[in-house]
Amino acid sequence: MTYADDSPAQSPSGRLPIVEVPGSDEETRELPAPEAATWRIGVDWDGDARKFEELFLRFVGKVDTTKVTALVIGNWGSAYERDSSEAVRLLTEHAERLPALRTLYFGDISSEEAEISWIQQSDVTPLLTAFPRLEHLDVRGGSGLVLRPVRHENLRGLSIESGGLPAGVVRGISESTFPALERLELWLGVSEYGGDATVADMEGILSGERLPALRHLGLQDSEIQDEIAAAVASAPVVARLETLALSMGALGDEGAEALLSGQPLTHLKRLDLHHHYLTDPMADRVRAAFAAFGVEVDLSDQEEPDDEWRYVAVAE
Repeated sequence: MTYADDSPAQSPSGRLPIVEVPGSDEETRELPAPEAATWRIGVDWDGDARKFEELFLRFVGKVDTTKVTALVIGNWGSAYERDSSEAVRLLTEHAERLPALRTLYFGDISSEEAEISWIQQSDVTPLLTAFPRLEHLDVRGGSGLVLRPVRHENLRGLSIESGGLPAGVVRGISESTFPALERLELWLGVSEYGGDATVADMEGILSGERLPALRHLGLQDSEIQDEIAAAVASAPVVARLETLALSMGALGDEGAEALLSGQPLTHLKRLDLHHHYLTDPMADRVRAAFAAFGVEVDLSDQEEPDDEWRYVAVAE
């Protein structure tokens, strides 16, 4: 999922309407069939963890969760100071009651509740181990986030939105095995907010050895976007991609030149470079290089190339 304006989630399934789990004061509200909704559990920005747990337990008590396919976890209670470990615990302890869960968006918290860099996450690896049939996992927030190396047979989409993604998380993904993963999107962010990953931390992703089904790769929102572009230009995984996103970051002429002089990218259906610092002549070169091959290139949101300080699309 990509929400560059830092807006909250739409339906993760892309089809099912989002339905808030009713509180104790909404007993009379008519609920849809369990499989006909993306269920959302979350409290107000200043709510507490007890209220979140109460809502979660109401969910598993009032809804036939054996038929629930999509779930959104919103604010677990003062998420700007309290981490997500209790929300992880509740989900994993009730995993047997959610056997049909295929889509999970963890951290649907708008900027009005907590800026993306303020969201306090935790170790989300148990979400993958507890739900072996999960197909889509989207996580928002990088502060305190942990994702250890894991093997997951059925995950098809993994997205992490952050203003600063820790190197340990990137290495954890890089060292994981996802035979079914088709889409991987990482907002890497900036060092000021904990985004300390280097190209070396992405080695397993760029090799693609443990990602045989990957068709979309997004390494985005990075202050080292030129270095990433240079690495992607010779990365083995690129040959099997259909779409590539190096957008939202500080990409300049150096990175664009690397893409043009590296391995052919003309097999791609789409190359997303929006929010960039390319000069006009370089942008024209990029467009021309792909136009004859029918590759859709997004070069929107051009920033001033001569800016001394280049900012990414999403940081704080």
